[in-house]
Amino acid sequence: MIDVRGVTKAFGGIPALVDVTTSFPAGTVTGLLGLNGAGKTTLLRLIAGVERPDHGTITLCDKKIGDHADPMGALGVHFDPSTMDPRHTAQRHLSWLAALGDVAGARIDEVLDQVGLAEQRHRRIAQLSMGARQRLAIAGALLAEPQALIFDEPVNGLDVPGIVWLRDLLRRLAAEGRTVVVASHLLGEVALTADRLLVLEHGRIAAAGSIDEIVPAGTDPRRHLEALLLGMADA
Repeated sequence: MIDVRGVTKAFGGIPALVDVTTSFPAGTVTGLLGLNGAGKTTLLRLIAGVERPDHGTITLCDKKIGDHADPMGALGVHFDPSTMDPRHTAQRHLSWLAALGDVAGARIDEVLDQVGLAEQRHRRIAQLSMGARQRLAIAGALLAEPQALIFDEPVNGLDVPGIVWLRDLLRRLAAEGRTVVVASHLLGEVALTADRLLVLEHGRIAAAGSIDEIVPAGTDPRRHLEALLLGMADA
């Protein structure tokens, strides 16, 4: 479980998150929603330890991520594939990550097969399609078989079969008892994949709960979430 307690973060005096308190339970997929600038990526970066909160605490299984003996085994992090070195091959990229986390080399072969990139392992990242780069970024998050995983817009660049594959992967990870957090702008896909939703507006929690708690019975989830976000845009 990931616990966020009273977290506030500002950049240049401009609030990005304001007194956010929430939990991401193990064994569930939580969809993180909000308009651009709502604070989704900031929250994920704070959970990952890339940024530090100005106030408040974030823990994974009652420990700060930096206090875990094996941080990569505690938390798998997926961010924009553009952050990967385009000169590296897919295999070299994962080998570099494996060295950081003391992950066995055999795991690289397993995860390349898991994301469907086994036959492209020796291709440079610059030569990979956008969908293949996205799969490689996902592979990096999976590499150390972590207890919890966070994904920032993992659907970008994936074709329809890739989206279905990702949906099944996320559901399977949650079924294994892992904590899964996914930020995405594809509302229909979030509604199909997530057990819970956390909706941010101007750095604050606008709604949180299960799909059934947020979406009224008999209402199309995608349309309801779309109306919710459009209402924020018009506010």
